[in-house]
Amino acid sequence: MAPPMRRVLHPNRAVALLFLLLIAVGTMLLMLPLSQAEGQSAPWLTALFTAVSAVCVTGLAVVDTGTYWSPFGQAVVLVLIQLGGFGLMTAAALLGLMVNRSLRLRSRLVTQAETHSMGLGDVGSIARVVLMVTVVCEALLAAVLTTRLHFGHGMPLPEALWSGVFHAVSAFNNAGFSLHGDSLMRYAGDGWILVPVMIGIVIGGIGFPVLQDLRARVRDPRHWSLHTKLTLAGSAVLMVGGAACLLVFEWSNPRTFGPMPVADKILSAAFASVSARTAGFNTVDIGALMHESLALHYLLMFIGGGSAGTAGGVKVTTAVILLLLVVAEVRGRPDSEAFGRRVCAPAQRQAITVLVLGSGMVVLGTLALLRVTDLPTDQVIFEAISAFGTVGLSTGITAQLPPTGQLTLIVLMYVGRVGTITLATSLALGERRMPWRYPEEHPIVG
Repeated sequence: MAPPMRRVLHPNRAVALLFLLLIAVGTMLLMLPLSQAEGQSAPWLTALFTAVSAVCVTGLAVVDTGTYWSPFGQAVVLVLIQLGGFGLMTAAALLGLMVNRSLRLRSRLVTQAETHSMGLGDVGSIARVVLMVTVVCEALLAAVLTTRLHFGHGMPLPEALWSGVFHAVSAFNNAGFSLHGDSLMRYAGDGWILVPVMIGIVIGGIGFPVLQDLRARVRDPRHWSLHTKLTLAGSAVLMVGGAACLLVFEWSNPRTFGPMPVADKILSAAFASVSARTAGFNTVDIGALMHESLALHYLLMFIGGGSAGTAGGVKVTTAVILLLLVVAEVRGRPDSEAFGRRVCAPAQRQAITVLVLGSGMVVLGTLALLRVTDLPTDQVIFEAISAFGTVGLSTGITAQLPPTGQLTLIVLMYVGRVGTITLATSLALGERRMPWRYPEEHPIVG
C-alpha cells in the first residue's frame, strides 16, 4: 500500500487539491474589505462563487465585477483567472507527459511516431513554452484593446490600459469576466475589439498540444498529429456552422440581430459562435435569444474547446471521435478512421466515458437547480451547461438563484474544470493489460 503522502501527491489529486487551495486563498482575499468597492467585507458565498468562477475560468458572476469589486478586488480576480488558466494548461501538458512516461518504452515510441506528440524531455521546458505563449498573446491583445479603447472610444489611458489588460487575460484564458455590466454588448459593431478578442479566445482554447504541433510543423500540415487535425477540423465546423445557424435563427429578432446592419450581424454571429465554446463573452442579450439559439448554445457549450487548453466542455476531439465511431458503425467498418489514420480503441472508450459522465453531471445539476427554483426550465438547463462547460454565459438568472442553487453551480464549475483533466488522465493511467478475458457475447442493441 502506498504511503498516505504519496497517495495525496498522485497527479490527479495534486491538480484537484491545487485548485481547491487556490480557490480558498482567493475567497479569503475577496472577503477582505479592501476588495469590495464600498470597503465592506463581501459575503462568503459571493466571494466563494467569484473565486471558483475565476479559478475555473468560467465567468459566471452573482455581482457586477466592474462596480462591486474595488481595483484590488478586480486585481485578485484577474490573478485567479491567470493562475487558473495557466495552471491548467501547464498541468495538462505535464500530466500528458506523465501518461506517456507510464507506458512501456515500446508503446511510447509507437505513440510518439504515430501522433508526432511532444517529446519526453525536460518538463520544465514545456512549462516555459506555455508561459511564453500566454505572455506574448496576452500582451499583444492587451496592446490592441488598450489602443482601441483609448483612441476609438475616448477612454482615459489609465482606464483603457486596465480594461485592455483585464479583458485580454480574460479572453485568452476563456474566462468571460468583464469590467462592464453588459459584457461586450457596447462593442457589438466594433471589429477592432471583437476580432482580437475572438483570436485570443481561439488561441487560448485550441489547446497547447495543437499550438506546439503548429509551432513545430506550421508549414507541413501532412505531418500534423491526428489530434491536431481533428481539433482544427472540428473547431472550424463548429465555429462556421454555429455562426450560420445563429444568423438564420436571429436575423429578424428585434431584441438581438434584427436592428443591426448586415456586417454587424455577421460579426456578432461569428463572435457568439466562438464565445459560446467556453469563453463566455456576449454582444447580445442572451436572455433575448430565440429558443433555437438557446438549444444551439447547449451543444456548443457542452462540446467546448480543445484538450489541454483554457477551454472547458467535453472537448472537440471527444465529439469528433464519437462522430467517427458512429460513421464507422453505420458504414459497417470495424475501425474509425480520419485523415488516413485509425483512431485507437482506448481513445474511443475514453470519449464515450467522458460524454456519459459529462451528460450525467449536467442532468444531475439541472435536476438540483430545478428542485430549488421556479425559473423556466430552458434557462436552468442553460445555466447548468454553462457552469459545467466553464462557459460563463447566462440568461441573467445567476444572481436570482438561492444559495443552494449557487452552491450547485460552484460544484458544476469545479467538476467541469478539474474533473475533465483528472478523468482523462486517470483513464489513461488506469489502462492495463489483464491476464485473462471473459467469453464474449453480443447483447441486442437498439
